[in-house]
Amino acid sequence: MPGRRRRATRSSTASTSRTAASGQAAPRKAAPARKAAPKKAAPKKAAAKKAPAKKAPAKKAAPALPVAGPGERVWVLAVPFRAPAPGASWHAGLSAHVYVGARLPAALQPYDPPPHSLERWLEDELNAEPRPLRAARPMTPREQQVIGAAVIAAHAAAGGRMFLLGDDPGVGKTGTAVLAVQQIARQRPVQRVLVVADRPAAITVPHWTRSIGAFGDAGLRWCVTTWDRLGKIAAATRALGHGFDVVIADEAHMVRHTTTQRWKHWKAVSGSGRVKDAPFVLLATATPAHTPLELPYLAPHFAALHGEPLREWADLPTRLAAHGFHVERGRYGWTWTEDADERRADLARLRSWLADTEPPATLHRPAPWGPVSVTGTPVELTPAERAQYEAEWSEFRAEMQLARRKRETARGRAALLRFRQKAGLIRAAATVDWVTAQVEADRQVAVSVEFVETAADPIREALLDGGIAVAGIYGRDRFDVEAERLRFQTGEAPVCVFTVTASISLHAGEQLPGGLVASTTPRVGLFHQPRFSGIAARQVTGRTHRDHQVSPWRVAFAADTVEEDVARVMVERLAVTGSTAGGDTAGLQQIAELLDADWLPATSLTGAD
Repeated sequence: MPGRRRRATRSSTASTSRTAASGQAAPRKAAPARKAAPKKAAPKKAAAKKAPAKKAPAKKAAPALPVAGPGERVWVLAVPFRAPAPGASWHAGLSAHVYVGARLPAALQPYDPPPHSLERWLEDELNAEPRPLRAARPMTPREQQVIGAAVIAAHAAAGGRMFLLGDDPGVGKTGTAVLAVQQIARQRPVQRVLVVADRPAAITVPHWTRSIGAFGDAGLRWCVTTWDRLGKIAAATRALGHGFDVVIADEAHMVRHTTTQRWKHWKAVSGSGRVKDAPFVLLATATPAHTPLELPYLAPHFAALHGEPLREWADLPTRLAAHGFHVERGRYGWTWTEDADERRADLARLRSWLADTEPPATLHRPAPWGPVSVTGTPVELTPAERAQYEAEWSEFRAEMQLARRKRETARGRAALLRFRQKAGLIRAAATVDWVTAQVEADRQVAVSVEFVETAADPIREALLDGGIAVAGIYGRDRFDVEAERLRFQTGEAPVCVFTVTASISLHAGEQLPGGLVASTTPRVGLFHQPRFSGIAARQVTGRTHRDHQVSPWRVAFAADTVEEDVARVMVERLAVTGSTAGGDTAGLQQIAELLDADWLPATSLTGAD
């Protein structure tokens, strides 16, 4: 009798299907029969036959890549979150807004991405020809950078798949990396290069872009992004169907933990889990890890060095233990020995794995004592920030012209002061992001500012809100200068925001009152705004770059604005201030002309009484 029930069920199903196919509604009286059917236990065999009918929903096909028609171009836009982009459409595969047309409409032009950004790289990949790049001001590499590039290229030529560049800050890792890629491109087929830099993107991406243009892009397609956008890079390479030939990991210690999403994306982008078709990876960091357990990004090199399967090195702690490292499972995971002799032995073995190969797979050079390293750090403004900046610049120019015609010196000085204050305030958030990243990289940061209400206060308050202690050496009767200085020197406050140019010491390892010694944590400095006076700038850098302590400094400025020109003059004049008479005066004259302030007294620029 079970067979009859099965036939009846099939007949009922067929009848229902025919009714549905004919477009007619099923009779209402048939509904109770369908509800009652589940009460009867169906044989197991019948259930087994029906099971295959339940198929998993098919995966959605990846959206087709946009294609430009005759006379058109695919534009990939950098549209901020929730910003209006009329005429553009969101492409899920590329994770970006796309517009196809002969020209970019005026409403979308604020979202035109800068050179070497992820969006610009995607655009170049989707079109027959990349857009031409604006010529950059060339830079002459230092001897150390040329030597370092040759060492990296030699390792790549010998078949190495990754190199660890561990030079100290200030030696010039960025230039070394760019020069190395140029040489590697002459050895093997290289078309696409990825640079993954630390945040904030508004500072690090323009810095790399500027260096690539200055040293030469070698005709390659460079993509510069940050670690927090690595997921977008992985998605983009999947959508395009190809990846990169060379990958540069700036601040490579950002992937020292394998339990993060960042590590998952890094494996996909860098080919760390692949034996074949993996790009050459250049890892750049002055602080590779706290322990050998935090070097999973070097596992492909270790596997190749020992001739072992790459999959075995996916479990780095186990392989390190197998090779005699003093690591063991603890209550909260793997731990490294606390014994000093055992640690030294492990580090010696680790160094030999990297440095004793022929050619070596690593390079570390301490920053030599000598002139302070001062480099420009462009900040890429958002569309809203740029609009605000240009409005302030236009207002300043109009006010300065009125003051000039009437020879109202006080009015001109006030206009110059207001413009510099507002320009600095626009970039305060970028400075906070950069400082935060440096603190997370175990560095102490000295931030030089000239204004309190529009620079020192907002920067300090934002850092405090982010949980970072800040020493403040500015303002009248606001802080105890010596107490604040000692907070920074002892490491209690990893950041010091100050307005003074002399008479304080902020360098590492200083002998402090009472027999104490300042922390030995490396110091880095940032000029929140370009200093007009090269002499004043040299005095500021001397707060941390002193007593045989090397401390690199950066000068922040809004990219593609008058600030960039002022910063360039400052850096150029700073290089000769200590040895060339009149160098500072010449620099002041250039800056005054840039700001249409050459009619004002020199004290208007230096702030001197």
